[in-house]
Amino acid sequence: MKKNLDISEAPVEAYLNYGYALLAIAGADGEVSEAEINWLLNHQRLVGAPEEVIEKYKTFDYKNADLESLLSKITVDLPTWSKSRSLLYHAIQMASADEDYSPEERKAVKKAAKMLKVEDDIALALNRLVQTEEAVTALRKALLQTEVLA
Repeated sequence: MKKNLDISEAPVEAYLNYGYALLAIAGADGEVSEAEINWLLNHQRLVGAPEEVIEKYKTFDYKNADLESLLSKITVDLPTWSKSRSLLYHAIQMASADEDYSPEERKAVKKAAKMLKVEDDIALALNRLVQTEEAVTALRKALLQTEVLA
């Protein structure tokens, strides 16, 4: 978090509720796939979430989560950080991790954007950013011959 966002510290509750919110959005299609949960666990480890928080993600009841309540409990030590935009960006990444960004997940992202007061054009740009990053990753794999045509 320090390198990418200049955030040096987040309370345990922020890590917990950020992950729970991502689970609620990615689980909008009725399930959090193995690829999606793996994306969350890897991402949260990368940003320094404590292991006890990561363990709680595995048993969280995302189907009955109150997204609005979860969002209100996410704070960090950088007042200029956009929780709203970051959360939407990560939700799109997580929901796309299984290569099936379903209509229900898209609807949940749109609902979260409205709750978070993120403008439609910014939400669309975040979707396009994730798509662009996925395309660049595919291009890198092709150029470095780690992926070939079947």
